[in-house]
Amino acid sequence: MNKANRMTPFLLVSLLIGCLLFPHGLVQEVQAEPSATEDALAAEGLTLVALRNDTMDMNQDGEPDSIRVVVILNSSSDWTEIELRLHGLHKDKEVQEEQYMAFTGQSNASLVYDAWSEGEHALRLEFINQDGDKITSIELPTYVLKPALKTPQLMLDLDAPGWIETGDDCSINRVFADDTGPRYDASGVRTFSGAPFTVLDNQTILDCSHWPAGEYTLKEAYRNDLGQTAEYWLNLTINNRPAPAFSLDVIGNQNVTDNPCQITMIPNMIGVDFSTFEKTWTVQGTVLPGNRSTTYDCSPLPAGVHLITLEVINNEQIRTVHGINLVRLPGLNLSEDEAATLPSRSFGEETPTKSVGWFSIGALGLIVCLVVFMLLVRVKDEAGTGALRNLGPMPMILADGSPDTQGLPTMTDNDGVLWRQHPDGATDWWDSQLRIWHKW
Repeated sequence: MNKANRMTPFLLVSLLIGCLLFPHGLVQEVQAEPSATEDALAAEGLTLVALRNDTMDMNQDGEPDSIRVVVILNSSSDWTEIELRLHGLHKDKEVQEEQYMAFTGQSNASLVYDAWSEGEHALRLEFINQDGDKITSIELPTYVLKPALKTPQLMLDLDAPGWIETGDDCSINRVFADDTGPRYDASGVRTFSGAPFTVLDNQTILDCSHWPAGEYTLKEAYRNDLGQTAEYWLNLTINNRPAPAFSLDVIGNQNVTDNPCQITMIPNMIGVDFSTFEKTWTVQGTVLPGNRSTTYDCSPLPAGVHLITLEVINNEQIRTVHGINLVRLPGLNLSEDEAATLPSRSFGEETPTKSVGWFSIGALGLIVCLVVFMLLVRVKDEAGTGALRNLGPMPMILADGSPDTQGLPTMTDNDGVLWRQHPDGATDWWDSQLRIWHKW
């Protein structure tokens, strides 16, 4: 019997099994050249019973996007191990699907090729033995497919107020998706630029609450090994938070000590909560311990002129200081001891006065002249032996004179100010005159 007669039963059996097993869908039967394929498989004790290709529409858009290849094999050996490899070639990029088979007698396998780009995809099926050597390959048809897999997608989702100031709650959610790269073990690399500090791939949410003020152009890009790319841009402006604005309301200024006295802080900023700000009251330069309220009771102050200041520091360590000169007059009904210790008070024309003679004035002037002369001579003698003034904190610089960043990430803003960021998100700025870091 010649070879053509031997192939007739084989073709009839293949068509019959294909019709019984796969009655639905768009089908294309593929038979390679019988001689080369069958001889190579026969050498391994295998017979190709049937080979079927089905186009599929996974996303139901009316366009084919996947190919299912079904292979039926018969083995004459007691135990057979084989690997099927389905290759897809598109635009000089080749991807591969694999299926392992271990069987006796007859068995079947199914491989699904998902299109990763729109256009023509040329398929090829390879048979690999258990030693990893190729037995044979079958060229399958070329299909025009439209992918159902999502191409790489990037997005930077900003969660912040419309007008952002330093210290405001600010976060950026990095949205990323790529179905095709991981599907074919062709994941790529993501790059992020424009942020003041280093951004790692595993940081899905960026905290921009501690970023210095400035204009930022953020860009994230991605490219997988299949050549697919995606990028996303985000423009972000962070404005400097203004210093706390407030005024002092005074009750009791220039009143006698018998009357009440109170100083109250009045916020002059709409929508700003001063309750969390640090407040420090001082009287004559002395800090009042434990007083962090918005009011100060100045009733206990004695008669005289008192310099009272209030320093308010917001959460970003920006501070404002206001002060007043508070005048407290002696009371009207004073005892002799109080009158002797308190400053004298003028009662207008009723104030008793004492005349001072010219002799007393001249003697006083002479004394003043002698004292001034002695002071001038003493200052001249001690001018070269004075103590050195305090030179301030030690500079934080390296041997080459550059700032010592202690290994922390840095950035330079639009005003030329150098910043560094701590692991907890806090930032410092570089004082180029004192050559030290200041906490922001």
